[in-house]
Amino acid sequence: MIRETKDGVTLAVRAQPGAKKTAIVGVYGEGDAAQLKIAVQAPPVEGRANEALIAFLSEMFGVARRDVVLMSGESSRSKVFLLRGINRSRVREDLQSRLEN
Repeated sequence: MIRETKDGVTLAVRAQPGAKKTAIVGVYGEGDAAQLKIAVQAPPVEGRANEALIAFLSEMFGVARRDVVLMSGESSRSKVFLLRGINRSRVREDLQSRLEN
């Protein structure tokens, strides 16, 4: 789900578009195939769900929107985002605190 790279961290996400609100709803899958499951309020048309995910991840991890890059999965529910300027331990801590609440 979370991998360290030379540019930052990649995060595997499973999008659930068309939800009542944008929020983390859990983990999809297990082991190396696990993805962070995020309900997205925006519909999956014209890239609006992707833009909503970028905004959500930017706010959640305290990085600029330009530092959240969709690496793969533009038209899929399974996506990989690059979070620049952040490390794996910070992402894990932020996710853990959100998943516990």
